[in-house]
Order: sequence, then C-alpha cells, then structure tokens
Amino acid sequence: MDQPILPEMLNGNFSDDYDIQYTINDTVWLQYPNTKYHILFVDTNAQYILAKNDINNPTDKALYTRIDFMYFQKMSPYTWGYCLSVFNAHSLEEAREKAAADRSNPRTGCNGYPFSRMKK
Repeated sequence: MDQPILPEMLNGNFSDDYDIQYTINDTVWLQYPNTKYHILFVDTNAQYILAKNDINNPTDKALYTRIDFMYFQKMSPYTWGYCLSVFNAHSLEEAREKAAADRSNPRTGCNGYPFSRMKK
C-alpha cells in the first residue's frame, strides 16, 4: 500500500470549535491530549481517511476509524470539518464500507451530530 497523502489543507496544527487541539500529517492524526489515529488510506475524491486506532488510545484500541472530511466556504476562521463516521470497526474494510457522512447538511450529517469545524 502506498503512503497516504493528505490534502495540504488538512496538514498542520488545528483547533476545532470545541477548543480541542490537533496535529495532523500524512501518517498520523493526533487529537490531544491522548488520542492517536495512524493514517492508512486517503481518498481525496470521496473525502475520507481510513486509520487504525493507536493501541494506547483511551477507547477502541487497535480498531479502525473512518474520518470523513469536507471543505467550508464563508465560515471563517473554519476552513474544513471532519466527522468520525465510524471509530470502532473491526477491519479496514468494515471502516471503508460504513455509510459516509452527509455533507449536504454539516449540522447533522455526522450520525445526527455536526461536523467538527477546524481552523489553523
């Protein structure tokens, strides 16, 4: 499997609209203080990431996560958002096949909840 490459906008240090801090790059998604996802696959067209949960995470250790993302316009300072569509799949294939988030309604499109909005 090739090394995943995130869109440039998703690389860096961020905070969301709940004041949670993140560091994200092509290999890891860190959600402070102690949650880590190892990025295994990125689909830039369908806008999702597949990752393996770190063995030291507080919950769902060593399971798989699908992170759907979308870009925002006219929501400055927030430029994009994400949804943990599934965070406890037992295989990469199960995470991939879970229903995608509903990007047509970012306020409820994440399993009934809003997308977390991200800013640098």
